[in-house]
Amino acid sequence: MAPINLVLWIAGIALIALGYTRARAPWSRYLALKDQDSNEQRYAAWRGGVRETGPTGASVAMEVLRRQWQVGAAIAVVGIVLVIAGFVVK
Repeated sequence: MAPINLVLWIAGIALIALGYTRARAPWSRYLALKDQDSNEQRYAAWRGGVRETGPTGASVAMEVLRRQWQVGAAIAVVGIVLVIAGFVVK
């Protein structure tokens, strides 16, 4: 086992942990906002009101949260690649 393997494993595990912690909170909040939006859509359909098609504050927040989740997931994927590279490099 070369020192580079150890460095790659440690860096990969650190990036996986960082990515997970950065992606967990925005993803759970995104799902909650998505549920609230679907409830509002059902209520508007039941009520028979006209719904505006423009962006709402919730849709903008969902887009921001989705982007934060994607960044966290990308960091975790880079960590996984580093861990795999630690096994491949000799």
